[in-house]
Amino acid sequence: MNIIVRILVTSILVMVISYLMKGIVVDTFTTALTVAVVLGLLNFFVKPVLVLFTLPITIFTLGLFYLVVNAIIILLCDKLVDGFDVSSFWTALFFSIVLSISQSLVYKLTESKK
Repeated sequence: MNIIVRILVTSILVMVISYLMKGIVVDTFTTALTVAVVLGLLNFFVKPVLVLFTLPITIFTLGLFYLVVNAIIILLCDKLVDGFDVSSFWTALFFSIVLSISQSLVYKLTESKK
């Protein structure tokens, strides 16, 4: 159940960010749901490989290259999902930063105290 809520939250955030940010186009809410699922799969399968291959650069840049890896994941999602368009690398970089921060805030605010 938790993963369904996270996918819905991510898809809502993708829609809101695309509405507020130039250079990001999401056609429908179904497209945003697809983007959320594809981003989750890319983060689970592709991102660890990219992080492993770029580890020396990431260490050299004190972790800042990790932002580039996130932007590459967004651009891969752009290529895989019809109806989701990212205009440039810099837009993908900024989108990944805003999406990560907003996801962290929403998850922190909605986490249940046990």
